[in-house]
Amino acid sequence: MKRRKFFGKAAIGAVSVTALGACTKATTTSGTTSALPSIRWRMATSWPKSLETIYGGADTICKRIREMTNGRFTITPFAAGEIVPGLQVLDAVQAGTVECGHTASYYYIGKNPALGFGTAVPFGLSAQQQNAWLYHGGGLEAMQKIYSNFNVINFPAGNTGVQMGGWFKREIKSLADLKGLKMRIPGLGGEVMARLGVNVQVLPGGEIYLALDRGAILPILL
Repeated sequence: MKRRKFFGKAAIGAVSVTALGACTKATTTSGTTSALPSIRWRMATSWPKSLETIYGGADTICKRIREMTNGRFTITPFAAGEIVPGLQVLDAVQAGTVECGHTASYYYIGKNPALGFGTAVPFGLSAQQQNAWLYHGGGLEAMQKIYSNFNVINFPAGNTGVQMGGWFKREIKSLADLKGLKMRIPGLGGEVMARLGVNVQVLPGGEIYLALDRGAILPILL
């Protein structure tokens, strides 16, 4: 993406993690030593700071942008709950509460089921295949068309790769054993499990272990 075009649109790109940016005017301050404006954005994320694998990725993106622009474009990341809860990042960007966000699109399939394909799908693509689809198979263009309905533009911003199937407190021997189980599994996989009688819980990544400890969920599917 050309630098001038990037600033002109004032938008940046939350599993394949997604960065979201509102299609609105950027918050700027006039520069005294450069013709370029100084831009200051806030990034809401779906992750606690303790989840270094993903929150750390958001922080790295912000640092790289600051370095690439010689400090003219600064994005400050905020952990889940500091501005909005982890599952409300898309809403916050859409409403203009924050300028951008870092989240996973399968949290929002209630708004559009196709958003589930912006992240990992059970028995679906690997991280490498997901990136190939996004960058070379028209996937990013398709996802951006969906996000445009929310006045948001998105870009890939990390990928956790293939995730494990789950941890269960008791052995699962048949589909009947799934009925009534509380399981953390967002996205299209959660839709399938719900039809099998599972009590599906949608939690942001940083709340999984706390929910397990409190008994709010029994097995989990990432």
